[in-house]
Amino acid sequence: MLANFLNKSKPINFIGLMIFFAVCFLTLNFIDFFNTQLNVNDLLQKIVILLIFISIFFIYNFITSKNNLTYDNSFGFYFFTLLMGCFSTIVDYKMLFFTIIYLLFLRKIYSLQSSKRVLKKLFDAGFWLGILCVFEPKFLLLFLLIYLSAYWHQKITIHTFSVPIIGFLTPVFCYFSYLFWYGNQEILTSMFLKGFSFKMSFFTEEKERIFMMSLLIITFFAAFLKSSKALLINNTFRRSWSLLLINFLVVLSLFFFENDSKNTETLFLVFPISLILANGLELVKKRILIHIFLYLFLFGCSAYLIFL
Repeated sequence: MLANFLNKSKPINFIGLMIFFAVCFLTLNFIDFFNTQLNVNDLLQKIVILLIFISIFFIYNFITSKNNLTYDNSFGFYFFTLLMGCFSTIVDYKMLFFTIIYLLFLRKIYSLQSSKRVLKKLFDAGFWLGILCVFEPKFLLLFLLIYLSAYWHQKITIHTFSVPIIGFLTPVFCYFSYLFWYGNQEILTSMFLKGFSFKMSFFTEEKERIFMMSLLIITFFAAFLKSSKALLINNTFRRSWSLLLINFLVVLSLFFFENDSKNTETLFLVFPISLILANGLELVKKRILIHIFLYLFLFGCSAYLIFL
């Protein structure tokens, strides 16, 4: 039944999954209100966070449908919704803000498969990345995605090379000017000179470590399964798929710098993981296996939330 519902990409699927997320989110966040006195400010904050999540879902759905990153189904959005739900209880405004900027950045680089307004897209991609790097300089590694997308979908020229840099420097220069005006320019320089810490501890708690390791193993298996077919055909999807794999590996490397369940990179990983899983599942011929995997994924995410 679940596979039949998700087999087509229809507005009712999108609405249904959003309602499902909203119900789960409200249940998880408001269950304590039955035992404690209702705090109006906390209630309003939860509602605002829920609305931000919904806007994230709209951006995600636009990116995947506009750029044909999956076939005509809702598997990707299903995985994205469940994974975002798993981390919805530990997010804050900063993480959600970064996630929206990150998705707006991805929207531009994946849309480079179209030849319309290429320079504008490259400038916008650099601009959104510049905003991210103002707060977290380690996101500078995402610059690799801009040039790979330009190389695979268009071609590298002096214009396509320089425009993303100009876009990137625009918010950085504005922020530096603001700090310079108030005599705090050393804040920006100290941020970009800050070192990274590489950890292999993954999550501190065992249940978090098991959940994340299982998710990564399934993702790598799905990536291998899809790549064995997608990379054999020289078409637009092959280039988008290659970009998606690099997207996953780059964000995964950022995750290793500060691997904690409360880090922004955890939410960043949800985008490529959901699409990789969806594309891998599309290759399964037997419907019963698709049903089993979808329900097992739902059960795994639910168990993670229950025992969180």
